[in-house]
This record gives sequence, structure tokens and C-alpha cells, in this order.
Amino acid sequence: MKILVTPRSMTKPGLDAVAELQPLRDAGYELVSIAPGKLPGKDELLNVVGSVHGWIAGVEPIDADVLAAAGLLRVISRNGVGSESIDTDAAQRLGIEVRVARGANSRGVAELAFGLILSGLREIPAADRVLRGGGWERQLGREIADATVGIVGYGAIGRMLAQFCAALGATVLTYDPFSSPEPGSAVEAVTLDELFSRADVISLHTPPAADGTALVTAGLLATVQRGSILVNTARSALVDADAVTAALNDGRLSAYAVDAFDTEPPTLTSLLTHERTILTPHLGGYTDASTRRATQLAVENLLATIESSRNN
Repeated sequence: MKILVTPRSMTKPGLDAVAELQPLRDAGYELVSIAPGKLPGKDELLNVVGSVHGWIAGVEPIDADVLAAAGLLRVISRNGVGSESIDTDAAQRLGIEVRVARGANSRGVAELAFGLILSGLREIPAADRVLRGGGWERQLGREIADATVGIVGYGAIGRMLAQFCAALGATVLTYDPFSSPEPGSAVEAVTLDELFSRADVISLHTPPAADGTALVTAGLLATVQRGSILVNTARSALVDADAVTAALNDGRLSAYAVDAFDTEPPTLTSLLTHERTILTPHLGGYTDASTRRATQLAVENLLATIESSRNN
């Protein structure tokens, strides 16, 4: 029985170099991969999925055509927390279970968001560009202890980021209709409108709406304090790109830091090339510890599901 492995963090070094995959070999499965270090395309997937029983998947799109061609496939196990790149309705119709590695990369994403917050407050990328160009220009920075940080989404990542910010003296607000701070917590739960109007820094850690409607709109951005910072390590669909660009142009936002894109690599739009946009290439969960945890959990989920299906 074959297991397809497509996450770039595993195919780039070669599957033999990924120790966390060993339980699959020990269980007698043959591991196969395609497009080492790259997102596999649809044609590449169609050429191989017909012979695999399990799939450890990355962020590559997996549509109904690919799933229909995977006649032996029983489970797709993501090495991350999202499944929006998979046609889950088609998977359900075909009896293919979709599993995610929930919580595996929370610390990595929270640490990156925290780093981007500090980069925005101290304008580190802009200072680097000026010096590399032969100039000498200093911008008066802000300390996080003087900032109010608003966190949209209070799941595992949002909670960890709140701890980091509060530990350095920031005032922390959160909005999440499904999760609240613990009684006695220093984190204050507020409405979305209140969070945008009060926060100096806004960090997004929530999934996008099912209908694709942006959460961060021109209306919300009209309420932010001048010079605010917006950080998006979650999903590109959360923001109205034109509205964020306008807010950067008129100074309502002093920085937009983003680690999430529609495509990888992204098309360089006017927002992404803006001088006050800070770009990172989907680094959130790309740490040695996060990738180890994500791989371990993806393997555990796959084995549990495929072994259960074999016994039924």
C-alpha cells in the first residue's frame, strides 16, 4: 500500500531524511513523492493519486477531479490546520476522510506574528532598506508596553500571542465569538468594532468567512487609530486588499505585515509591493519544531484512520 507525501517541508530534503515518517515505513507502507520542494500541480497529482491509499498533504489544491481519480484513497492527512485547499464536499461524497494537524504549528505562527508586530512598531524593514541604499534615516519607534494589541481569533495561536504581548506589558484585547479569555485574565474580550477602534496593533488569527467575504473592510479600517499596524498570518481572504492599500496610503495604517497569500509565490499586487507592506513567504509554521510536530501528528492521524478503515 502506498502513501503519497507532498508537503514541501518533507519533499525538499527527501523523504528518507524525515525521521517522523518512519512509523509509516515500520507499518509496511511504501512512501512516494513528486515535485521535490515544490507545490505539485494538478497534472502531477493526477498521474500518481490512482495508486495511493493514504496522502500526507500540504497546501496544494486538491480538487474534485484529483479526488475522483484517487480510487484507492481512504484518507488525506494535512500537516497543518487548514483544509480549504481541499474540496472537502467531494472528499466526503467519495468516502475520503480529511484530517488536520490541529495545534501543531501554533507556537511557530504566534512567534512570527509577534516578530512582525515588533518589526512594525520599530519599522525595522524600512530602516534596513534605507541603510542598504546608502542612507541614514531614523524613525521614532514605539515600545510594545505602550501599545494596545487587538487579537482577532482567540484559539491556540491567539492565546499564545496574547501571552507574549501581555508578558511585555501590552494591553491586550481579543474578539472571538466562540472563545473567551479565562476569568481573571489580563486579556479583555471586546466586539470587533471596539477592537479596531482601540488597538494600535491588530493581528488576525481566524478563518475567513465561508462565502469569501473579507473581515477587514474599508468600514472597519476607517475606525482605526492613525498609524495602526495590521498583521495577517492567517489567510489572505480576510482582508479587502484595496481597502488595506488605501489605509496605507492615507496613514491610517503605518504597516501591513502578511504571511498568507492567494497563491505561492504570490502575484505582486499594489498592496504587496507597497513600501509599508512587510512580506514573509508563509513562514508561520515553518520552524524545525513546528514541522516536526506537524509531521508527527499528520502521520498519527493517517495511521489511525487508515488502520481503522482496514479493520472495518
